Amino acid sequence: MDDNRGSRGYWYGLENRKRMGPVDVLNALRDYRSAEADMRRRTRASMGMGETDLVALRYLLEAERAGRQVGPKELAVRLGVTSASITSLVDRLVRSGYVTREPHPTDRRALVLRPSAESDHEVRNTLGDMHARMMEVAGTLSEEDSATVVEFLRRMRRAIDGLAT
Repeated sequence: MDDNRGSRGYWYGLENRKRMGPVDVLNALRDYRSAEADMRRRTRASMGMGETDLVALRYLLEAERAGRQVGPKELAVRLGVTSASITSLVDRLVRSGYVTREPHPTDRRALVLRPSAESDHEVRNTLGDMHARMMEVAGTLSEEDSATVVEFLRRMRRAIDGLAT
């Protein structure tokens, strides 16, 4: 039996042509996704947190930069977790010094979650070099090539999400 396990074409099959084709694109995309997942694992390990914790922290950092306030309920909806899960997650992030809880400025019953300055600094230190390398590579694309790549990735996202293109 000739299967392709262990070779580059395991998932999509091998291309025996001289030109690049759709299978090559999907294999390259799969390789990128694998490298990105490995990078996220290394980042989580270096920061001592789980995937959901890191996603939550990133969301809070983005909201902070945009000048938006985020409470536990919004974060739970964003992450797709229960209120009990968000309480545990926020407790972990507060204990580790990545997040603070503050009173909401206009609703005394509500809380605002804020990333600490140290968390922003640590994320930048951990991911800064990698982001710079990625920007350098993306910067080599022409405007036309950038538009093509962006449109391709948007269409791939819609395909994965099951939306019609």
